[in-house]
Amino acid sequence: MHDAVLTVSTLRTFLLTGIAMLAFAANSLLCRIALAQQRIDSASFGALRLAAGALALVVIVRLRRGAGDPAPRADWLAAVMLFTYVAFFSFAYVSLPAGTGALVLFSAVQLTMLGSGLRAGERFTPLAWGGLAAAVTGLVYLVSPGVAAPAPLGAISMALAGAAWGVYSLRGRGVGVGDPLAATASNFARAVPFAAALSVVTLGWAHADGVGVGLALASGALTSGMGYVVWYAALRSLSAMRAATVQLSVPPLAAIGGVLALAEPLTGRLVLASVAVLGGIAVVLATRVSRVST
Repeated sequence: MHDAVLTVSTLRTFLLTGIAMLAFAANSLLCRIALAQQRIDSASFGALRLAAGALALVVIVRLRRGAGDPAPRADWLAAVMLFTYVAFFSFAYVSLPAGTGALVLFSAVQLTMLGSGLRAGERFTPLAWGGLAAAVTGLVYLVSPGVAAPAPLGAISMALAGAAWGVYSLRGRGVGVGDPLAATASNFARAVPFAAALSVVTLGWAHADGVGVGLALASGALTSGMGYVVWYAALRSLSAMRAATVQLSVPPLAAIGGVLALAEPLTGRLVLASVAVLGGIAVVLATRVSRVST
């Protein structure tokens, strides 16, 4: 009986994790489809994504919350970082293929968080340093000048999006968030006014059709909002190391989606850079050690 329960629990975790990773990869794909086909402008896509995500998450949290559950405290820095991530993410996908954008984003997120660990006194083994060097080398190779190099402005925008998401993630971990889902809903809601302000500033370039609006709403409510719900459910049965490692699947999934949905080329440069970046980060996650004792 115990083995049967364990098997069901393992299968549930596997399915939830797989669905969450597909949702995160779909975020890149939905944004790329909307912007590559000029269905909507970047600022409007980001604003609608945040608004739809906020609405979906707030509804879910209120349906789940008990009468005595306290509301999460306001964290405006986290909200600003979330807005920064969504804004630069949206502008980056005007020019970046889905897989390339996801790889740059993921690299920037992980490097930001690993850099924070080093600053906090975390120790890396020689093998972990080698993995970090491989990841950085792969990222530099991906964005270095050449025929297959991604658009520089798009790559810079996505790197900034990744850095902002890394800070956002660290912020959530560092302030002792008791209910991550409720905190995420609160941060989405507080990020909406910033996105609305950006939309007003860029109103002269605004455009959208029904497909573009639908893609933005799906990105917010489904692949962001519901994606986080599924991910937090999966996290209950995942160690921190496994949770970090499984996210290595997102850039390849986004690249495959780009090939299938948009006929984007799967270049040798992207494949080699992915192996170096994702492999290097996997080594770091598997071998780094705890911080120096004080």
